[in-house]
Amino acid sequence: MSEDADLWAAMGMPMTFGKQKKAKTVQRNFDQSRREEEPSLPANSKLPPVPSGPGGPSTSGPSWPTPAARSTSQDSDEPGPSAPPPQPTAEDEDEDSDFADEDEPAEALFPVSHELLLQDHTKVVSALTLDPSGARVLSGSYDYDCKLWDFGGMGGGTGEAKPFKSWEPAGSYSVHDLKFSAGGEQFLVVSGTLQPKLYDRDGQELATYIKGDMYIRDMKHTAGHVGEVTACAWHPKESNTFITSSNDSTIRIWDAENKRKQKTVIVVKSKERGARTKVTTCAFSHDGKLIAGACLDGTLNIWGSNSNFVRPSHTAENAHEKGKEVGSVAFSVDGHTVVSRGTDEYTKLWDVRSFKKPVFTSQKIMTLYPETNAVFSPDEKYIITGSAAGRTESGMGRGGLVFLRKDGLDVEKSLDFAPGESVVRVVWHPKINQILCGLSTGSIRLLYSPTTSLNGAKLLLNKSRKKATIESYSDSMLQPHIITPHALPMFRDDLDRPTKRKRDKERDDPRKTRKPMPPLHGPGKGGRVGASATQHVVQNLVRDSTRDEDPREALLKYANLAESDPKFTAAWRINQPNPVFQNTEEEEEEE
Repeated sequence: MSEDADLWAAMGMPMTFGKQKKAKTVQRNFDQSRREEEPSLPANSKLPPVPSGPGGPSTSGPSWPTPAARSTSQDSDEPGPSAPPPQPTAEDEDEDSDFADEDEPAEALFPVSHELLLQDHTKVVSALTLDPSGARVLSGSYDYDCKLWDFGGMGGGTGEAKPFKSWEPAGSYSVHDLKFSAGGEQFLVVSGTLQPKLYDRDGQELATYIKGDMYIRDMKHTAGHVGEVTACAWHPKESNTFITSSNDSTIRIWDAENKRKQKTVIVVKSKERGARTKVTTCAFSHDGKLIAGACLDGTLNIWGSNSNFVRPSHTAENAHEKGKEVGSVAFSVDGHTVVSRGTDEYTKLWDVRSFKKPVFTSQKIMTLYPETNAVFSPDEKYIITGSAAGRTESGMGRGGLVFLRKDGLDVEKSLDFAPGESVVRVVWHPKINQILCGLSTGSIRLLYSPTTSLNGAKLLLNKSRKKATIESYSDSMLQPHIITPHALPMFRDDLDRPTKRKRDKERDDPRKTRKPMPPLHGPGKGGRVGASATQHVVQNLVRDSTRDEDPREALLKYANLAESDPKFTAAWRINQPNPVFQNTEEEEEEE
C-alpha cells in the first residue's frame, strides 16, 4: 500500500478528497526579511578560537578528519566498514557550551535580526509611538501628516503595508510629538501650533484645547499656551490627565474633559535675563509622582506632581549645552534614573537622589534633528538611541541605531542603515519586543526577531500576498473618461475628482456623512453645548419679531392694562383728559 501511495504521489495525483491546502511560506517570508547587512559585533565580545584541520579551517567545534584523510590513514586492503569519527571530549563540550552561552544573549536581548520597512511619509518621521497593546502604530512627520497603521489590517509584504488613515492635524505645521494614553483608547497630537489636539483610537478628533491670550504677561493667568507646543506626556495612572510643554516657558497640566482651561500651570523661570526660556520636552515618571522638563538654557528640572510648582524640587544647571534643544527625557521604572538626549550630541544618565551632575555621559553621537530621543530597553540594562548620517569625504555617511550599556554608557552594539538614513525617533515596545525607528527619509524601520518577538511585524509576514482580481482595479481604469478641455459647457462632463483635502472636509461634514448628533455631555440644552460665554448669551436672546406684527395691534393689546394699572400716568389720574378718537366710519357715511 505504501508503494502505491508513493507512486501516486510521484505522479502528482491527489491522495485525499477535498481542497488541498498549500503549505505556508512563513519561514520563507522571514528569510526574505532578514537584514542584509549584519550588525557590527559588540565592543566587548570575544570570538572563539577557530581550530584548523586537514580539510581547512572549521567555523565551529573541534576539527574532524575529512573522508580523504580517513581513507589514507586506513589500509585500503582491510575489509569492513571504516572507523567512526572520534567523539568529542568533555573539555570540547564545555568549550562549545561556553561559546553558545556567549552567542545566545545577543539574539535574546536585541531583536534586530530581521526588519520590515513601512513607507508612506515623504519627509522626516519626527514623531512615533505604539499603543499599549502593540497593535497600532502612530506616526507624524515634517510633511504635516499623521498616519495610523494597524498590524492586523495591513496586507502581507512590504508593498502592501499601508496606513488605514492619514490626515493633517494642523494644516501646514509639522508634527512634534504623539502619545497614546495609558489605556490606548485616545491619543494626543502636538504640532507646531499653540493648541494640542485629542483624537480617539480611530483618528476621529475629540477636542482642540484652547490657546491663551498672548497679551497677558503672567503665564499663570492665561487659559492655554501662548507659544508653540513642543511635547506632551500622559499620566501613567490617571487616564484623563496629561501635560504639555511649550516655548512660552510653561508646562501645563490638563484635564482631557476640559478643553477650555488647563488645571495647573508650571512656570519655568530661567536665571538668564528675561526670566523666560523655552521648554523643549517633558515627561512623567512611571508612578506619576514626578514631572521632568528640559529647557533651552541647558537646565533640567524635576517637580513633584503634588507640590505647588513654585520652584522645582531638583535642578541640574548646564545639563546640556546652552542653546541646544533636548529631544527627550525618560524615567526608569524605579523613578531614580533619568536619561536625556540633546542636540549637543550627548546622552546623559542622571540620578534623582544626586541630581547636580550626571552619573554617566556617553561619547558624541551625531544628531541633526531636535526630535531625536533615547529610551530604556524593557529590562533597563541598555539605552537605545539613534545616530544621524553626516557627510564624509567619500559621500553620505550612515546613520543607525546605537545600544548603550546603562552602566557607563559605553557602546554595546551598533547597527548601520543605508547611506543617508538618519534615525530620529526610536521606540522599543516591551510587549511585542520589537524596535521601531523613524528615519529622515520618511520610512519606518521595524526590527524584530522571529524567535523572541511577538505579533507586530510577524502578523504581516504570516499573511499571504493577495492576488490581483478584476474587482481590485478602479473604475477609472476599467472605464476611462474622455477629457475634452475645450468643449462647450453643455457638452462638458463634470468629472468628480475628489482631492485629499476635499475628502477630509466632507468626512467631517455631519450632513454629508449623515452622522447622528452625539449624546449630551455636561451642562447644555438640546444636545448642544455653547462654545463660549458670548455664544451662550446670544443663543438665549429673544428673537426680534416686531417686523412680523401689526404695530397698532401691538399697542392696543396693552390698552386695558394701562387703564386698570397706569404706571407712568398715575399722578395725573384725577385730571387726566379722556381721549377722543376720530370716528372715520360716520364721516364716510355722511359724504
